[in-house]
Amino acid sequence: MMGAFFAVVRRDLALSMGSGGGAGLGVVFFLSVVTVLPFAVGPDLVLLARIGPAILWIGALLASLIGLERLFAADAEDGSLDALTLSAMPLELTAAAKGLAHWIATGLPLVVAAPVLALMLNLEPAAIAAVVLTLLVGTPAVTFLGLVGAAFAGAFRRGGLLIAVLVIPLTIPVLIFAVAATTSAVTGPVPFDTPFRVLLGLALFSVVLGPVAAAAALRAARG
Repeated sequence: MMGAFFAVVRRDLALSMGSGGGAGLGVVFFLSVVTVLPFAVGPDLVLLARIGPAILWIGALLASLIGLERLFAADAEDGSLDALTLSAMPLELTAAAKGLAHWIATGLPLVVAAPVLALMLNLEPAAIAAVVLTLLVGTPAVTFLGLVGAAFAGAFRRGGLLIAVLVIPLTIPVLIFAVAATTSAVTGPVPFDTPFRVLLGLALFSVVLGPVAAAAALRAARG
């Protein structure tokens, strides 16, 4: 069972990297958001440092959604989804494997790029460390919540619209507690671990619930 799980992960990673959409596109989009938004704020470095974590997180959240609309749609078009559905591995594990591959290809590079981009926003070292840690925990939550939208997008072929309508509202709590944890690490008065534990709980909840909901959506669409 685990061999089949990691085979799906390797397959999706190879497809993501081979199609030219994976890590590169997400990081470029992330860089574009972080570069453009400070122009709207102006040259106030103090203000920029204060809202910098929110800018980084908004950019990472939107960049994490790149490619999700094709996560199941491509398999549905070429018939691979039928083979995956009929395989011995439960559809929930298949969805989890595809989510893990998407996070490795898209989410993990954002975590690696975040410290460099944080320097552009005049963030302090404590804030940079907090942003990286919250991204490391929070981006999997965004990806696995996005599996639900990806399943509907693959079934109804309304990719971008469904991803935006279904996934972004679900990720708002993740965004709120991630930015709150980063702000607490720098200015307080709430300790960093208070919102961070909530963020960790949201991530665990999403990793468990996302594949189950995505599998249910795929079965409903195919039934």
